[in-house]
Amino acid sequence: MSNELIISATQDGCRIALLRDKTLVEFHQEEEGSKFMVGDIYLGTVKKVVQGLNAAFIDVGYDKDAFLHYLDLGPQFSSLQKFTKLVRAKKIFGKLEKFSVEPDIDKHGKIGQQLTKGQVVPVQIVKEPISTKGPRLSCELSLAGRYLVLVPFSNAVSVSKKITSSDERKRLQRLITSIKPDNFGVIIRTVAEGVEVADLDRDLRNLVKTWEDGIARVPDATSGDKIIGELSKTSSLLRDLLNESFDSIQVDDKKTLEEIK
Repeated sequence: MSNELIISATQDGCRIALLRDKTLVEFHQEEEGSKFMVGDIYLGTVKKVVQGLNAAFIDVGYDKDAFLHYLDLGPQFSSLQKFTKLVRAKKIFGKLEKFSVEPDIDKHGKIGQQLTKGQVVPVQIVKEPISTKGPRLSCELSLAGRYLVLVPFSNAVSVSKKITSSDERKRLQRLITSIKPDNFGVIIRTVAEGVEVADLDRDLRNLVKTWEDGIARVPDATSGDKIIGELSKTSSLLRDLLNESFDSIQVDDKKTLEEIK
């Protein structure tokens, strides 16, 4: 079975076709300049707290304010807020090893206990804007790599349930626990099965660097600024799909070619 990826750049964006045995099995289209992609992390400002919805509306630079429910604050919200204040005051930088994590917030709490109008908070897009609705947000931040997902302010290491081998699950958990920095949790993805420690370590280092580079933008960022951007659709497809079974990748745009490399 042959696998081919064909990527064509146009004035309006990028078209991506996945072929198996010369038959089209997937087609994706990415619009040029599209903002607010799932996974992007922005610096937002609380515009309104709605007690009846137990939610808040956040300005992230979109025409409509984005929606953030209390349950999407995440257990580590107190740590995120403390860290953000220290970074904004330039008292701490992106590294979390020496950061003192706060206790988890009450899962049955009220939004007014955590957010007030005008408060600055890092938020992640979990649902892109549709029609008249703004983006849906979360404060439970995560960064996805090829083999791993990095979760700041946590220390948990979990393995995809699709990896069924007990020995492999133990191997992966032991490896990641031994190489991950403190105060970063890690979710081990299914594609990590059988992967050597050097590749896992490289993926982890790249994710930590992405986090630290993003946090370095926070002190000078204003509301609506993107702190960490998710990969383009082309790159994220390659991250998730590319393996030794691919026979070729064809690209007709030099800029896209350099990004893929």
